[in-house]
Amino acid sequence: MPIRSRFPPLLASLALMAGLLTAPIAPAQTAPDRASIEAIIRDYLLKNPEVLQEAMTELERRQREAESAAIKRITGDAKGKLYISEHQSVVGNPEGDASVVVFFDYNCGYCKRGLADLQKLLDTDKKLRIILKEFPILSPGSRDASVVALALRPQFDKDKLWKFHSALLSTRGQVGKEQALGVAKDLGADMKKLETEMQSPKIALALEESKTLADALNISGTPSYVVAEDLIIGARGYDELARHVASWRKCRKAEC
Repeated sequence: MPIRSRFPPLLASLALMAGLLTAPIAPAQTAPDRASIEAIIRDYLLKNPEVLQEAMTELERRQREAESAAIKRITGDAKGKLYISEHQSVVGNPEGDASVVVFFDYNCGYCKRGLADLQKLLDTDKKLRIILKEFPILSPGSRDASVVALALRPQFDKDKLWKFHSALLSTRGQVGKEQALGVAKDLGADMKKLETEMQSPKIALALEESKTLADALNISGTPSYVVAEDLIIGARGYDELARHVASWRKCRKAEC
């Protein structure tokens, strides 16, 4: 934030420190005008420039705290769109006692790498709920692939949706509509129903919902996870995800 926009509060604070706004004024005296106060403050700042750095450091600290609180309000809302939405795909145990939310892009190399971490979580933790949030930010092909994935939801159960997700993320090279339709066909999708569902307005609503959530959480890259109400950016490995899940079960925090 520019220093100028913070100057009036800073001027007032320094003026108070100097006693200019609190010192009693004799009846015969007049209050110092704004120009006089600003001149005094300017002189003070030139002699003590470290005050500005201290003020900006404090401002940045307060902004970080405000951003963290805003994110926590979203990740801590068990009934919010992050966890409960008609537009998301849920795999694993839908009634699980812990959740992992993952924002991903089918053309994201780190998402492909992180697929093994999620698969291991599913294989080893039968009480875990994994929520897939389509977040196609890398290319038009990514969006096309997400459209196919979302359009499959009415005809695929959670196990088939995970097979589709895994197969498409495991595809070498760029992924787009052609590759996504190919995987869907291999898994036995009704292609006519799929093509019709791809035109549904619900698809755009689903993608917009994921983008809105990502923006609110300051997510700009994939994969990004929410585990135990904590935001994890990047493919950080199975161990870190599993540790957060274990902590959530133990103390309802990311770290006990």
